[in-house]
Amino acid sequence: MTELLSGRTVVVTRPRAQASRLAALIAGQGGEAVIFPLLEISPVADPGLLLAAVRGLDSCSLAIFISPNAVAFSLPVILGRRAWPAGLRAAAIGQSSVELLASYGIVNTLAPSERFDSEALLELPELQRGSVAGRRVVIFRGNGGRELLAQTLRERGAEVDYVTCYRRSAPTDAEPLRELWRSGHLDALTISSSEGLRNLVDLLDTPGRACLRSTPLFVPHQRIADHALALGLSRVILTGPADAGIMAALRAYHWR
Repeated sequence: MTELLSGRTVVVTRPRAQASRLAALIAGQGGEAVIFPLLEISPVADPGLLLAAVRGLDSCSLAIFISPNAVAFSLPVILGRRAWPAGLRAAAIGQSSVELLASYGIVNTLAPSERFDSEALLELPELQRGSVAGRRVVIFRGNGGRELLAQTLRERGAEVDYVTCYRRSAPTDAEPLRELWRSGHLDALTISSSEGLRNLVDLLDTPGRACLRSTPLFVPHQRIADHALALGLSRVILTGPADAGIMAALRAYHWR
């Protein structure tokens, strides 16, 4: 079978813990995958809010996990101190989070099946006013992030608490990317978040940004594509969701 990415170097910019599967798929198509996380993930310095949330789970009806990192940094703490409450339903935005929750024994997780974003989660019947009004919801996430999910659920009558269980930070050195560009061995980047894209642009100097503008960016969400275009990046390829969508776009791309 033809290896459609043979001779191509593709940079995977997801957090390191979530990058290996996509990198393996790229390698399986003959490409060279370079992992360069645009978000560094670390535990919170003070776990006090997370520990308080563990104690208060019995009063919650719904626990939402924003990302696989939210699962990875909260579930070991929760299950190390107590059993998962029988009446607490889990919800997640992406299938990777659903699979990770299942590995901890948390099943029947609410999640969108096509688009993987807060808007899609909010469209589920279980998150409409009639289901959440008067109920307590806890959202496990990293520092900062969009407010849409909590704001909408509060408008629908839910009581919502955030729990920051991990921290996101930007890388500090773009030399690995600059070296790839200098050697002519950076054919594409996959960008999985608007925040990561901002980190990349901020990290690069003027010559680096010029290289970025000439490099295809494969992005799995319209919001990221819009952000890239607003930053003056024109070689933006909107893919389908998740690894499958990114790989399909990489395979279909007409490489120059």
